[in-house]
Amino acid sequence: MAKKSLIQKEKKRQKLAQKYHLIRRSSKEEISKKEKISKVLSLNDKQEIYGKLQSLPRNSAPTRLHNRCFSTGRPRANYRDFGLSGHILREMVSACLLPGATRSSW
Repeated sequence: MAKKSLIQKEKKRQKLAQKYHLIRRSSKEEISKKEKISKVLSLNDKQEIYGKLQSLPRNSAPTRLHNRCFSTGRPRANYRDFGLSGHILREMVSACLLPGATRSSW
């Protein structure tokens, strides 16, 4: 079981990512539009736009989010389809708690 503080920190990151999503997307679109219009951006324009991106909170970046296990909160070895970590998934499949999942046997 993961620490509750780490799980809460992850939830906070998710809220920040949702809050700043539109600002981040609009500034990135602005960069691509200006690059399409004029092949070379002036240094001042680049600094201004990237300054906006860097002024956003670091935890609002979507790359800082982790997928966590639904039951234990474990950040590694997650299966996206089920939202569970590997060992919990195996226990649930062997107990026949997940519909459609079968154990492999040979």
